[in-house]
Amino acid sequence: MKEKNIKTPRAKQKFRKLFSCVGEYKTVSILTSVLVAVEVLFEVFIPLIMAQIVDVGIKGEGLSEFVFTISLGSFSVPVFTMYDRIAFIVVCGALMVVMALISLLCGALSAKFAATASTGFSCNLRKKLFYKVENFSFANLDKFNTASLVTRLTTDVTNVQTAFMMVIRILVRAPFMLILAMCMSVSISPKLSIIFAVVLPVLLIGIGVGAMVTFPRFEKMLRKYDDMNESTQENLIGIRAVKAFVREDNEVKKFKKVSETVRKLQFSAEKIIVIIFPFVQILVYACIVCILYFGGADIINTQGIGMSVGDLTAFLSYVMQILMSVMMVAMVFMTIVMSRASMDRIVEVLDEKIDIEDAPDVKDILPEDGSIDFDNVDFSYKKQADVLNLENIDLHIKSGETIGIIGGTGSAKTTLVQLIPRLYDTFDGSVKVGGVDVKDYKIENLRSAVGMVLQKNVLFSGTIKQNLLWGNPDATDEEIYHAAQAAQAHDFIMSFPNGYETDLGQGGVNVSGGQKQRLCIARALLKRPKIMILDDSTSAVDTATDAAIRDGLRKEFSDTTVIIIAQRIASVENSDRIIVMNDGKIDAIGTHDELLASNEIYRDVYQSQQKGKAEEEVSEDASNE
Repeated sequence: MKEKNIKTPRAKQKFRKLFSCVGEYKTVSILTSVLVAVEVLFEVFIPLIMAQIVDVGIKGEGLSEFVFTISLGSFSVPVFTMYDRIAFIVVCGALMVVMALISLLCGALSAKFAATASTGFSCNLRKKLFYKVENFSFANLDKFNTASLVTRLTTDVTNVQTAFMMVIRILVRAPFMLILAMCMSVSISPKLSIIFAVVLPVLLIGIGVGAMVTFPRFEKMLRKYDDMNESTQENLIGIRAVKAFVREDNEVKKFKKVSETVRKLQFSAEKIIVIIFPFVQILVYACIVCILYFGGADIINTQGIGMSVGDLTAFLSYVMQILMSVMMVAMVFMTIVMSRASMDRIVEVLDEKIDIEDAPDVKDILPEDGSIDFDNVDFSYKKQADVLNLENIDLHIKSGETIGIIGGTGSAKTTLVQLIPRLYDTFDGSVKVGGVDVKDYKIENLRSAVGMVLQKNVLFSGTIKQNLLWGNPDATDEEIYHAAQAAQAHDFIMSFPNGYETDLGQGGVNVSGGQKQRLCIARALLKRPKIMILDDSTSAVDTATDAAIRDGLRKEFSDTTVIIIAQRIASVENSDRIIVMNDGKIDAIGTHDELLASNEIYRDVYQSQQKGKAEEEVSEDASNE
């Protein structure tokens, strides 16, 4: 039943959306199909010439004059007259060679153009997918895991590319050859052609049933493919942790399990195809046996008057062309069925509505200062009023203030600051930067004014300098050094043999967690942002370095609004104001001293940290003694 959905308008929209990526390769795609048609045309006429050669050879030397004709039923076209049988055979043989060479040339060119068109199509499709993912908001990214997106950009696009190549080449060749060969065979012997009327429906029913059974199996297999890619990606990224905890055997078992699941599902899907093709071959050979039997009997009974040996030879050639065409159609159809699951997964990404975009009438303005206003803001990841992650947030931050945010795990500290650069949109209420609603800025302008160092520090393959230039591609060396010094990163960078030209490797694997944090802070500072957000970004550095970073920010970027999310009271106690978050709400706002005196949550956190600090000092003194 699911296969019938291919004919629905929804399916047509999917195909139209995918094939719009053909783009500049439309001409090459059309040329591929035209060359295939020419190739088939010459192939179909070769058996006619062969039939004439066979019949002339059988008639012997008594033939004083022979008129070569191409016949289609009662309609015949004289081509040339030949008085010598041997000369006729030589000329016809030469003609067959020429036609075969032309067909071969067209086939080779069509293959080349098909490869060009299909690879160009897949390139455009990958670009379109990647561009769409790059424009996803955080809410959109929450719907797709990384491994799934990687599979869609690689395996799924390759599957669709293969299907496209078959459509423009084989799906043109097979039906065209089927129609022409059917016409030729009917013109030679309408009676023998009845065999096709019995065989073809059986073939089509078998292929259709196979497709209906295969599609859901391939769809399930691709979902498990995502799991396998996710397992591989996690293992490679965390390979150092795997080795540190001696978990290689466990990870191998886990990968083997998911890999075996993919194998079983793939086998389950492909065994249907394995069954279908022998079934098609049995019907093909049965057809040939029937034609040889009935055709041979007709030649013997009518002494060659009803059907000649040449006609039977040509008819057999057309039978092979017809049945091979049916097999090619079956192969293409099964490939399309296999790739349809991939098509659905690709279109799912392309159809994903980006929920954070510039409004049509948005003004091209930049924030004038770093002031921030939360006006009765509610927020929900599920976009449901009964499941709020932030509730009734009313907060006003002056430009240049340093604000600390403290709260337990899950208190929505990160969620709060992610609304400022509009990584998510509010469910209710508004967020303003520089006195203007964030929705009234171009996203690029707003985010260029906000420097954000996320909880998970991300560095990219390349040198330290290349990574820092993400903050400002036009930054001078002096600006880079200045930002690195403010982030307390310059000294350790210069300790490397190659300094700022040190290659970080994938994800910055050859620097420590604290060094990675400081590089990310320096990268954000290079933007010269009006608002700087540090989301637990100094957790991996010692308290002295943490204090030095905050001191550097105050001295060098005094006009920048700084928001510091931290677990340590020491990281925020010198802030102008400290916000205490609890269960998605603001529990209290004040200075360090005010909160110690009035807020129980803040006081409990401070006392527990002071107690832990005292215990550490006692332990250190004891070890020194």
